[in-house]
Amino acid sequence: MSIQVTARLPNQMVDALDTAAKQLRRSRADVIRLAAETYLEDYDDLAVAIERLSDPSDPVHDWDEVLNVLF
Repeated sequence: MSIQVTARLPNQMVDALDTAAKQLRRSRADVIRLAAETYLEDYDDLAVAIERLSDPSDPVHDWDEVLNVLF
């Protein structure tokens, strides 16, 4: 099931959206949907990274020491 969402965008963003839609041969809605999916995937990845960085039990390694072990 899909739910319709309405948002106001600045004219310049709509122009860029229309340009992208034309180049991709997609509708405005398809480009917005793809942009939202990409943003939310990145947001989820960032949330996981922040959670892991905030975990005090997770060891922190010095970059120079890591390089010495690898090379």
